[in-house]
Amino acid sequence: MEVLSLTQEHWDKVREIYLAGMASGDATFETNAPSWEEWDKAHLKFARLIARANSETKGWAALSRISARKAYSGVVEVSVYVAANNRGQGYGTRLLGALIAESEKNMIWTLQASIFPENLASLALHVAAGFREVGQRERIAKLNGVWRSTILMERRSTVVGTD
Repeated sequence: MEVLSLTQEHWDKVREIYLAGMASGDATFETNAPSWEEWDKAHLKFARLIARANSETKGWAALSRISARKAYSGVVEVSVYVAANNRGQGYGTRLLGALIAESEKNMIWTLQASIFPENLASLALHVAAGFREVGQRERIAKLNGVWRSTILMERRSTVVGTD
């Protein structure tokens, strides 16, 4: 397994994995995958990663700003997606670990994730990477007309923002 920078050339497979996550109903509130241009604009330019094995993209991870306010410049949201047939094989762990390392190189002090409570694998992945549950956001938004709750998780860096 190798972790590489995610570029536009990887977009078709990344989009396919993203769409499969959407179809699961427990990965995101999004219901349509954006174009490369929209996705590119919404995510930070660093810490865009793919996990590959045998020249095949198995998963991806990226960061997005939670706010344009300067005070929150070191607080970002995490996205980690693994192809359905590759889950439970360590790709998510490797991607999230690499994402944490890249975030700290770029002065990010807090990573946050908003996870559906039904997504037990994602919750376990984040806990194993040092995230803690901040709380549950009850009926925070609708997905396909149904109110859904999320669990807000965060990980504070032990390297950045410790002053």
